[in-house]
Amino acid sequence: MHVRTLTGGLTAALLVSLSLTAGQAVAAPAATADASLAARVFTYDASGSAEFRSAVDRGAAIWNESVDAVELRPATTGQRANIRVLADNGWPRALPTTLGNGTVYIGRQAVDQGYDTIRISAHELGHILGLPDRKPGPCSSLMSGSTAGTACTNPYPNAAEKAEVEDNFGGLLVERAPAGRPEMIVD
Repeated sequence: MHVRTLTGGLTAALLVSLSLTAGQAVAAPAATADASLAARVFTYDASGSAEFRSAVDRGAAIWNESVDAVELRPATTGQRANIRVLADNGWPRALPTTLGNGTVYIGRQAVDQGYDTIRISAHELGHILGLPDRKPGPCSSLMSGSTAGTACTNPYPNAAEKAEVEDNFGGLLVERAPAGRPEMIVD
């Protein structure tokens, strides 16, 4: 996992050192702190994801490896999760409610057609993290979804997708709700 640091906005306390050379007091330059910035933690409940449980866990791990501002963790027993992940017989889709919250459906229809389960999981979690579909698109774009074809198994967000998630959550103090009512994103 990346080292989470906050740069540019914080300055360490000014350190003053006295130099005995020539009897002058000299102020040391301000030191910048590499203060750790805690990632926004969102929990997910994959208990309803059936045979896709390991793909969901891997999709979440990919996001954890890819961005610093967000961490996806499995919900503990009895804990209310930010993200529910369910398996069904339809097409994969996501229903974001607010940024970092919502429901993901891992649809068996796409899996039966040959689409990669880990790519599907990472893609749908990307919607919950605020990313739209980018269709048509190449395999190098996670959010190109099904338009990359069944041969595409790339489950990793590209640099632009990572940056967008970092922007969505970096320094975010309050939850932002999408404008209007929640919209189902069907891939």
